[in-house]
Amino acid sequence: MIQSRSNARVVIVVVMASLLLCACEREPARDATRTRLEVWAHAGQESERHTLLAQVERFNRRQDTIHVDLTFVPEGTYNAQIQAAAVAGDLPDLLEFDGPFLYTYVWQGHLLPLEGLLSETVRQDLLPSIIEQGTYHGRLYSVGTFDSGLALYANRRLLEQIGARIPASPRQAWTAAEFSMLLAKLAQDDADGAVLDLKLNYAGEWYTYAFSPFIQSAGGDLIDRKTYMRASGALNSAASVSALTTLQSWIVRGYVDPNIDDAAFVSGRVALALGGHWNYSAYAAALGERLVLLPLPDFGHGAKTGQGSWNWGITGHCAAPQAAATFLEFLLTPDEVLAMAEASGAVPGTRQAVARSSRYHKGGPLRLFVEQLVGGHAVPRPRTPAYPLLTSLFQQAFDRIRSGGDVRPVLDRAAAEIDDEIEDNKGYPWIEPVRRAKQ
Repeated sequence: MIQSRSNARVVIVVVMASLLLCACEREPARDATRTRLEVWAHAGQESERHTLLAQVERFNRRQDTIHVDLTFVPEGTYNAQIQAAAVAGDLPDLLEFDGPFLYTYVWQGHLLPLEGLLSETVRQDLLPSIIEQGTYHGRLYSVGTFDSGLALYANRRLLEQIGARIPASPRQAWTAAEFSMLLAKLAQDDADGAVLDLKLNYAGEWYTYAFSPFIQSAGGDLIDRKTYMRASGALNSAASVSALTTLQSWIVRGYVDPNIDDAAFVSGRVALALGGHWNYSAYAAALGERLVLLPLPDFGHGAKTGQGSWNWGITGHCAAPQAAATFLEFLLTPDEVLAMAEASGAVPGTRQAVARSSRYHKGGPLRLFVEQLVGGHAVPRPRTPAYPLLTSLFQQAFDRIRSGGDVRPVLDRAAAEIDDEIEDNKGYPWIEPVRRAKQ
């Protein structure tokens, strides 16, 4: 998932991280007969980097036919560096990338389909949301070892004080009208009336990831998903306008804490907080048994949630795609999926790993995230090469709306610009990617 966090991270580029592995005294001498795989990953959280390094080391030691060389690339410039490498014909064999960029990379011919490379056993173990995110034009091009979760965190005690019912599942979610009434009731007993944290201190992709589910729950969308040729009629539909007008009203009425210090929920200033799996540890530590996880409000077409995260694909430049798939299947074994899920805090990407996870198994504190992903409540971001521009324009539109802008004209303008982009690219005609292995 592309996710925003309030604390800015300074990421150190680790070039050819396999050199770190060589520094380890136990590293065996490299065998020239081994198939060498060049692998790129994003330099995200430190815990995730350390986990992936350890995974590469375990893989290299457990067999003697494939050797993985790992390179970390800064997250902030990741897409730009991939595009530069593609132009130079210097893409790696295996590539990690944020889910929404998949469709652009496939359209540009950078990725190979995974059918015939990954075993059916591995594919069947993946969560359906992983498969849905990784599928484009009917073919699977990427898989992830984890997925993301989005929901409402709540202070159970404050909800009980106003007599609010507590939804036990996505099907029991509050309606949008019910949620607005709850905000009003909570505000009556609150010092400043701000009782909801929408993470407005976040920015960028957070806006699309977090707030498009409100639109989809109302029956609207970011684009027409039948043809992917127009945003007009979807992004600026009556349903989309209604959903964002309701959300805007919460801000205008003062129910939303700006959360400048990123402490609105843990400090007790608000009773409710929109958030992801990455918020859980801090929230659980602050609230203990008072913490409850709830689905987003239902705007009329069922509660929806965002999904998607970082995933892996084999590039068309890979000379040994089956070897790359072997490493990918290693990362998708239950032990390795759990190791990365523990490092990231995210939802494990396979059913076996979910069943063994202390947080996500049946009865676990974050089980709701799994129920949403497997129960049809999670909506992938639009599967179109136009997505990078689409999300940028939606973010700009949301900024105007949160500041009080007239919702319909703002969405009309964004939809028209997206339509122009699609038309300029002739609808992104589909061409089957081909293998262009380095010689």
